[in-house]
Amino acid sequence: MKELIAIGRRKCAVASVRVRTGTGKIRVNGREVEKYFPLAMQLRTLQSPLKMFGLENKFDLVITVKGGGLEAQASATRLGVSRALVKQDDARRVELKSVGFLRRDPRKKERKKYGLAGARKSFQFSKR
Repeated sequence: MKELIAIGRRKCAVASVRVRTGTGKIRVNGREVEKYFPLAMQLRTLQSPLKMFGLENKFDLVITVKGGGLEAQASATRLGVSRALVKQDDARRVELKSVGFLRRDPRKKERKKYGLAGARKSFQFSKR
């Protein structure tokens, strides 16, 4: 198998995922995955599409991620990995779609409006 490239997005985070046959090494922005994503939950999020099919030790992942926070980056990477797995074998699409790994989460931070304290919060009203 040659290298497969897929892109995942979440909030402002964009992850470019390269999937190659290998031994299960994962590098994120040139670092080990455990050093980049320190929380076990983020690591599970990232590896969940691979664990679903038992492919943790069959593919090497080279991930470049920009923008957003670590949680958004982990979710963007999960979408990228899922899309790459579907490119490799189209039969995986049904299972990944049923779990929701192929859905791009469209929620973003709402912008602050003028005259308000935040996006929707207003300043305290005083009648007198």
